[in-house]
Amino acid sequence: MGLNIIVLAKQVPDTRNVGKDAMKEDGTVNRAALPAIFNPEDLNALEQALRLKEKYLGSTITLLTMGPPRAAEIIREGLYRGIDKGYLLTDRAFAGSDTLATSYAIACAIRKIKDYDLIIAGRQAIDGDTAQVGPQVAEKLHLPQITYAEEVFSAEKGKITVKRRLERGVETVEAPLPCVITVNGSAPECRPRASKLLMKYKHARTETERKEQPSCYDNLTSQRPYLNISEWSVNDIETDHKWLGLNGSPTKVKFIESVVFQAKESKKLSDNDNEIEDLIKELISNHTIG
Repeated sequence: MGLNIIVLAKQVPDTRNVGKDAMKEDGTVNRAALPAIFNPEDLNALEQALRLKEKYLGSTITLLTMGPPRAAEIIREGLYRGIDKGYLLTDRAFAGSDTLATSYAIACAIRKIKDYDLIIAGRQAIDGDTAQVGPQVAEKLHLPQITYAEEVFSAEKGKITVKRRLERGVETVEAPLPCVITVNGSAPECRPRASKLLMKYKHARTETERKEQPSCYDNLTSQRPYLNISEWSVNDIETDHKWLGLNGSPTKVKFIESVVFQAKESKKLSDNDNEIEDLIKELISNHTIG
């Protein structure tokens, strides 16, 4: 029997390229100043969903993301790998959301989707590292949750069996369906794009994106409905606006400091063993290592 799987994913700024303009004065991320990528652990989660789809015939995968219009790119990345459809939750009302406001909006969107057996997401996003959104979504939907998942063994007969990777070891746990799972970065990497799917979905667009494209895109999407990426605003889901965006976010950034590390002195070494040994002794003596 097939599963209806929802994958929660996020487009995040590439934290490997953080510069002095990475933060705004109000303490929010200046996303326009940073390259945007598919959150790494969400890709791990997507791979687990794709493996379940292959294992249980008739399964479907829906990718749900919240972000600016450009976040539709990760839905296309999902389509290139094997998801069936995606929803982009985008509205200025969501801007500045912390984990509480984000999980509230996502939970409201999931309630609108309705039909699901499993919600799966990455453990955390690299732009916050809080690991809170997945568990908070589970709490808001009153669902059981399994965190730190590394592999989903099975999902049948109304229950799911999952391997968890923890600091102290490995656990195998069971939970009833539907439930929420968050996946570690130690899980298998996501498969690459499939060339056939890339050719099929390369013109998939949201309504906002189509407005910025030549009129021929309207004819293309009317002929091929699968190229339409659903786009929901705050008015498309049932919400209380006081729980959205900055107003619904109790987390406040009080102070930001840009720290630049500079080497005060340097030492060049040859490949002489004695020089390397002396350096190690020096580093140990001044407690840099050891």
